[in-house]
Amino acid sequence: MDSLTTPPLQPGHPWPMGAKWDGHGVNFAVFSVHAQAMDLCVFDAAGNVEVARLRLTAHTSDVWHGYLPGAKPGLVYGWRAYGLWQPGQGHRFNHHKLLLDPYARDIVGRFAWGDEHFAFDRHQPALMDPRDNAATALKARVVDDHFDWGDDRPPHIPILDTVLYELHVKGFSKSNPNVPTALRGTYDGLAHPASLEHIKALGVTTLSLLPVHYAVDEERLGSKGLSNYWGYNTLGFFAASTALASGQHSRAARDEFRAMVKAIHAQSLEVLLDVVFNHTAESDETGPNLSFRGLDNTSYYRLQPGNHALYENFSGCGNTLDIRQPRVLQMVMDSLRYWVSDMHVDGFRFDLAPVLSRGDHGFERGGAFFTAIAQDPVLSRAKMIAEPWDIGPGGYQLGAFPHGWMEWNDRFRDVMRGYWLHSAQRPRTRGDFALRLCGSSDLYQHRQRRQRAPADSVNYVVSHDGFTLRDLVSYNERHNEANGESNADGHADNLSNNCGAEGPTQDHAIESMRGRLQRALLATTLLAQGTPMLCAGDELGHSQGGNNNPYCQDNETTWINWTLADQTLIAFTARVLRLRHQLLPLGHQWYSGLPTARGPADLAWMRASGESMHVQSWNDTMDGVLGCLIGKPGRATAALLLLVNPDDRDCPFALPPGPWQALLDTAHPLGTTEWQGEGHFLLQAHSLALLTLHSAD
Repeated sequence: MDSLTTPPLQPGHPWPMGAKWDGHGVNFAVFSVHAQAMDLCVFDAAGNVEVARLRLTAHTSDVWHGYLPGAKPGLVYGWRAYGLWQPGQGHRFNHHKLLLDPYARDIVGRFAWGDEHFAFDRHQPALMDPRDNAATALKARVVDDHFDWGDDRPPHIPILDTVLYELHVKGFSKSNPNVPTALRGTYDGLAHPASLEHIKALGVTTLSLLPVHYAVDEERLGSKGLSNYWGYNTLGFFAASTALASGQHSRAARDEFRAMVKAIHAQSLEVLLDVVFNHTAESDETGPNLSFRGLDNTSYYRLQPGNHALYENFSGCGNTLDIRQPRVLQMVMDSLRYWVSDMHVDGFRFDLAPVLSRGDHGFERGGAFFTAIAQDPVLSRAKMIAEPWDIGPGGYQLGAFPHGWMEWNDRFRDVMRGYWLHSAQRPRTRGDFALRLCGSSDLYQHRQRRQRAPADSVNYVVSHDGFTLRDLVSYNERHNEANGESNADGHADNLSNNCGAEGPTQDHAIESMRGRLQRALLATTLLAQGTPMLCAGDELGHSQGGNNNPYCQDNETTWINWTLADQTLIAFTARVLRLRHQLLPLGHQWYSGLPTARGPADLAWMRASGESMHVQSWNDTMDGVLGCLIGKPGRATAALLLLVNPDDRDCPFALPPGPWQALLDTAHPLGTTEWQGEGHFLLQAHSLALLTLHSAD
């Protein structure tokens, strides 16, 4: 299609948003309240040459729309929006800048930073930049979204059986020698049997993928030769990242992604996406016009009330999407629905989730975003997980999300780290440990969370954001020098790894201690009441060399080194997960401490002497040994006893009356034990044990 053969635009419809092929032509629709005119720009197949510029004349309810007869999938296009250049009033229109369709399913080109992408003159910011950036701008390609899903079905893993496994698509398989070289670090690499066999054998149920939406690297990272490896800098909320595609068989990224989901579902595993709707890649007032800003800056972004030249920055990334605007909320909802309906994902983890329900006066638990999710016939069935904080006023909202939402529980993380690692910044108490072990009732046993409340707590001690588990027990200080910020970025926690050395060592005693601490932290996370989450690589001893903020390290620092995998630790983790699935030691109900129909209390706590806990014992920061007698386990038919000893000395623990058998002892590298007996159990230092009461017969 060229400028001589392009037919005139017909009015078309203001729905659906973006570009939609109907078999005879393509309907285009784009939102802008303040644009005075809108051009559809058509390019050659490579996206290099603009062959036609067509003015949209139809404008309905703030949507510009038109229909191009004869247009087909493969057509490459972009937008030019005409309007006021008044940055002080929030208007940043510059028709010299080609703009990416916010609803683009397929994105053409490779973005490279250049002054031509900025709407203002970077030497004289008050002036509009007149250069045309069409040759180097990202464009959208019209697609046919058909895909042969065959008999693909969502696994629908029940919440109480869910075990999350957070991973980066590239980092997971990039260095796996059992994955073909051409597929490593891609959607195809994750779908490969060598990847899925490990995941399936481990016993996790749900893959939580770091962002796969189309993202661009920040300019400052590019200037340092770095990149945004994690991908939390989204530009295309409907497009799969092309950087994660192998391109095998000339498949588009979206089709490779869908094939991956299909393969994962075939293993009865779920797929969740980490999504970033709190900000976009256009940054603050010094950023470029790539899409949203050029289409309608004052509608898409939250601007400061006293100065519309500046942005509200609740994300810490320069801007904040304005979900208060109906069409912006619609875009978010349309994106989520697209990924569930057309891409078959099973749910989402929302980065800085309070941003999504910030009204005029702060976080709103009953806000439009949550209401829209709750009433949606598609999304209301998907798993929803919140990162329950942002950096705005009142941004810490742990425990405040509506019924049906799970939440990352950083209090669980901090307490368990302090308990096992003796962190000076977080003095341990058995009271804190017990509260977090049993579902964080102070956070979740309220606000109509009765049915599945304990499971709403996503329990973790390690995520992508921070030390790996191996580094957590190996380093006292962060080592982020490679990030180019003088080691000032990332978490500043000073840890105590109890091992007497930092980093790799050949000392057997130190390595033994580190092994015990890894196993204790893994077992605590996997056996606690709530929804456990593992970070990929922690089950095999992955190290990042002490870098606790490797968001910009797309290299061996973050790629899991499978050749150094600790096979014993993998086997241990799988054993603990089997016990969780078989026994569900702590059920999905709230415990009362009252007697059950079978006699003993549904949950009771005791000291090493076998005596019940008292107030002083709960608050003792010197003695951490604790026993939890579970009279009403989730699935086990007999009572269970969970024993923990974070101290430096072995401790004989007085058992309740009856014959007991140990099912797990983390003092052993595999967690295996054949111990049976009565009276006392020798609970070794820095270890956890799970025992079951033998029946009389």
